[in-house]
Amino acid sequence: MLNRIKQYDWKQYNVSLLCVVIVLCLISAFSVYLAGGQAKGMMYMKNQIVGMIMGLVIVAFLSLMDYHFICRFVAVYYLLGVALTAATYTPLGTNNSTEATRWIQLGGITFQPSELMKIILILTLATMFARIQNKNRQIINMIPMVLVTLVPVVLIAKQPDLSSALVSVFILVCMIFMAGISYRILVPVILLGIPVGLIGFWYIQQPGNLIFRDPKDYHYLRIMAWLHPETDVDERWTYQQNRSIRSIASGKLYGKFLQDGGGKDAARDYTNVGVRESDFIWSVIGEEFGFLGCCLILILLAIVIFKCITVARKSQDYLGKMIALGVASMFMFQVFTNISVATLIFPNTGLPLPFLSNGLSSMISSMIGIGLIMNIGIQPAKSSKGGFTMRNVYGSDAERDIDMDLEL
Repeated sequence: MLNRIKQYDWKQYNVSLLCVVIVLCLISAFSVYLAGGQAKGMMYMKNQIVGMIMGLVIVAFLSLMDYHFICRFVAVYYLLGVALTAATYTPLGTNNSTEATRWIQLGGITFQPSELMKIILILTLATMFARIQNKNRQIINMIPMVLVTLVPVVLIAKQPDLSSALVSVFILVCMIFMAGISYRILVPVILLGIPVGLIGFWYIQQPGNLIFRDPKDYHYLRIMAWLHPETDVDERWTYQQNRSIRSIASGKLYGKFLQDGGGKDAARDYTNVGVRESDFIWSVIGEEFGFLGCCLILILLAIVIFKCITVARKSQDYLGKMIALGVASMFMFQVFTNISVATLIFPNTGLPLPFLSNGLSSMISSMIGIGLIMNIGIQPAKSSKGGFTMRNVYGSDAERDIDMDLEL
């Protein structure tokens, strides 16, 4: 292990990515402090700072841990992740004062298994894709990946946690696409998938459909209220989103924090937004920091995603490429969906904003992803003869092996 660490290309250590993540975490700590107000603000901030410190320790550890070694045990991780997710249906499960039983409680610790399951799924799928690297163009080889994804997706969706289930599906779709599936297969699937998706979207709106069998299902009611806001006269299902929009709009260009410093007498519209410290943290950010502050934070989040994709492009092997793409797709979906929900572009669904939403499970999951990215980025180029080459980016394995081997 020590010999392997010595062979890492430490000059390529992605310090800039780490700095961006730390800045986002500090913004988060300050934002949740404002969201909690006098009653809970300090508690939220302390929890977020503790989560950031724990996360940075995890990043440091995973930076040293070779991801090839980690992926040797994906079967164990997968079974453990599925077991923890299934445990939400046992007495260990808790709803954490929400409408869904998404958490498990062990002693004094409460965490959300679906957050960890996302990372486990990325590692599992990446390992499976790497094992059939030269056969990825055949659709029959995609079936095991679909089945492996389907198990946690069903368990998570039944909690119910539709948003986290959709994250897992999005990760699978992105990884299949980037794995190089043949366009002769991909194009017909897209052409068939679009009308099927439209029909499915129409179908779930029909009373008595088999997906939302109970007409009082809150997912169904939220979707209907989003599609037909005129039917939600009392704003029962769109209250949070409507208040979130008003809060964001009230921040205007510069935000209220620059105007009044966030004093104890400062009035804020986001005090009427539920779970503003986590799922609706964007309403706090929009009102306190305004349009310009939102743009700055979006740029920082975009940098994180872009750097994950850059690491994937420069990865020294296929496994590292697929892991980095999986992490990038996870961040991409969560950022887009969370902000879309806060601005009423999407129906209301609970999904944390990476590095910004309050919650230890989300923070740890995101930091594990960053730790994997950091390790992938410092791996030395490896030839088929077992030696390590000077770090270069090659178009193919054959092209890479032409390079002169330098035993380190």
